[in-house]
Amino acid sequence: MNPVAFIREKRDGLKHRREDLEAFLLGYLRDEVADYQVSAWLMAAFLRGLDREETLWLTETMARSGKVLDLFGLPHPVDKHSSGGVGDKVSLVVGPVLAASGCTFAKMSGRGLAHTGGTIDKLESVPGWRGEMTEAEFLERARKVGLVIAAQSPDLAPLDGRLYALRDVTATVESIPLIASSIMSKKLAAGARSIVLDVKVGKGAFMKTLEEARLLAKTMVEIGEGARRRVRALLTSMEAPLGQAVGNAIEVREAIETLKGRGPEDLVAVALALAEEALKLEGLDPALARKALEGGAALEKFRAFLEAQGGDPRVVEDPSLLPLAEELPLLAEGEGVVREVDAYRVGLAVLALGGGRRKKGEPIDHGVGVWLLKKPGDRVARGEALALVYHRSRGLEEALAHLKAAYALGEEARPMPLILDLV
Repeated sequence: MNPVAFIREKRDGLKHRREDLEAFLLGYLRDEVADYQVSAWLMAAFLRGLDREETLWLTETMARSGKVLDLFGLPHPVDKHSSGGVGDKVSLVVGPVLAASGCTFAKMSGRGLAHTGGTIDKLESVPGWRGEMTEAEFLERARKVGLVIAAQSPDLAPLDGRLYALRDVTATVESIPLIASSIMSKKLAAGARSIVLDVKVGKGAFMKTLEEARLLAKTMVEIGEGARRRVRALLTSMEAPLGQAVGNAIEVREAIETLKGRGPEDLVAVALALAEEALKLEGLDPALARKALEGGAALEKFRAFLEAQGGDPRVVEDPSLLPLAEELPLLAEGEGVVREVDAYRVGLAVLALGGGRRKKGEPIDHGVGVWLLKKPGDRVARGEALALVYHRSRGLEEALAHLKAAYALGEEARPMPLILDLV
């Protein structure tokens, strides 16, 4: 393997051979190829692109760079991934619904960064809940409960972590093949047979336009199919936050209410759509999803899941056990119909309150957040509460400024479809 010749090949727009790509990248993982050489290759790949085969080879190389779980022996092993949004607690609903429908929902999840939340952060607001576990514990809980969500293991696709750190400091993050391979390498390593992808589109998402979101979704589906997995992707709107809750503990509370049959329409619609697609991939009746949600089986599965991972199951009956900060209403300064609630601005408000991270590793406050009392289409009178802000004084002024800017009133609301496409 000649790293310089390999870099020149992509610089000149030529296609790699699979064995060269593997040798170059695994050589980097073994510190036999220098990081400045990999940085040069990443820029060449960013500018010249990777074709469908190269993207699959990159993904599989990253997936096999560490431990690879095999869940195929478990009943209907499924996984779900979201490209990141605001108020996105969908995994907390989809997981129990699928587990109660006869599937094994075994998922590795991450923590939040910037304006988007992370599933692990949300669950860690439940007293005692633990996301760190051994591989043996992960598999045992998958078998016993049918539902397990673990913190991302450093042994899972370690090459992806090293490449992402370089992409972050070399202006090579915004590449569809590199983004898709990063996401799918962890999905392949996590071992599920069927994968549903929730690709968010809009102001609160990383993909701002339908065109780039559709391209990302198509690329990830192609990777999954090339790796002999069953994959479907839904493109869903992230112009406004999903549901009413944005924060950590407050989103868990909303997820519990949803599992009790009292959830907001948009959250229920996205969760059921994803669950139904997963069931179809596994050859099961998609009607099982709504039955599990409305019949209470999903709620019982969530309770068993919390208990299996050390969490206090009493939060299901008594959400006041979740930590919530002091409450302050945000009052409307005008009147009219809510035309828009900018998801990005709401995410920045929660970040200012301490509910998110500006850089990896920062501690967060699980008890702060925002409860949106008014969503697009709702009528508002002057002085009426638009939202409730849960705070501990930190960053309150900045958060209120973001929330005021997030709300736009007018004569009427623009109707916004929630589910935009299926790939």
